[in-house]
Amino acid sequence: MAYVFNMRHRWRRKLAQGSVSIIAVMSVSFATQALPVRVDRGLAVRQIQGEVTILRPRSTAPARSGDRLSEVGDGLRTGSRSAAVLDVDTDVGFLQVSERTELRIRTLENAADGGRITHLNVSRGQVRTQLRRFTHEGSEFEIETPAGISGVRGTEFGVSVQEDGKTGIATLSGAVETSAVGTSVPVPEGYQNLIWPGEPPTAPVPLRDDPGLEYDRTVSFENNTRVVTLRGRVDPVNTVFVDGAPQLVDRQGEFRLTRLATARLRVEVVVITPLGRQEVHEIYLL
Repeated sequence: MAYVFNMRHRWRRKLAQGSVSIIAVMSVSFATQALPVRVDRGLAVRQIQGEVTILRPRSTAPARSGDRLSEVGDGLRTGSRSAAVLDVDTDVGFLQVSERTELRIRTLENAADGGRITHLNVSRGQVRTQLRRFTHEGSEFEIETPAGISGVRGTEFGVSVQEDGKTGIATLSGAVETSAVGTSVPVPEGYQNLIWPGEPPTAPVPLRDDPGLEYDRTVSFENNTRVVTLRGRVDPVNTVFVDGAPQLVDRQGEFRLTRLATARLRVEVVVITPLGRQEVHEIYLL
């Protein structure tokens, strides 16, 4: 079942010679009624680092600064050690997209009261969102993951989506409402929670934003082969990669991997929080 994170937030022609009376009427009209201001809807690529790809419904291309995502189905994907910053509309706010992340536009509409409705899908990875407070009641910003929904009105929060769809949410400022399987749970400023696929959101706990890692290792024999096992422990809301491969993190924040025991065996463990804070841990297993 899909889960979503909703948010509500920041970031001429010439007249030919003709009737003088027509020009006069137009002058009065301009004086008494403001011209509508055109607002570009969508996401614009502000910065890129490393391998970043623009996704279209029927094509892909390397991303460049200034590229726009303005249609349903448009999206962006970041590779290993890559990142991007996207502007939301012209003045609503921005998104910081971490490595190994994929997002697409689900909905891009205007509300009846002039508000802006933006729904995104983040299928994997980590996104940090900073939006100004919306001035229209009809404005919406929503992020859907393989697990639930969150809604806000101007806030700074982060979402991390693990390989199994488990989603961590952290609210730095403002408030987020997470929803899944018919249950809504608010995540106020300074708190975080989790959504497991097929389950309601967990109760919020104080925000940690901690990419730290605890671990132990053991050496054993399996089928007459010497192997070493690494057991790691992180905050359960975090995403973990070992030598670039995503790891499944259980409810206690633990993950495990086994390697053949060879001399100078080393692994690189990358831990990323929902707010995008990242640490690289180099571990020698032998």
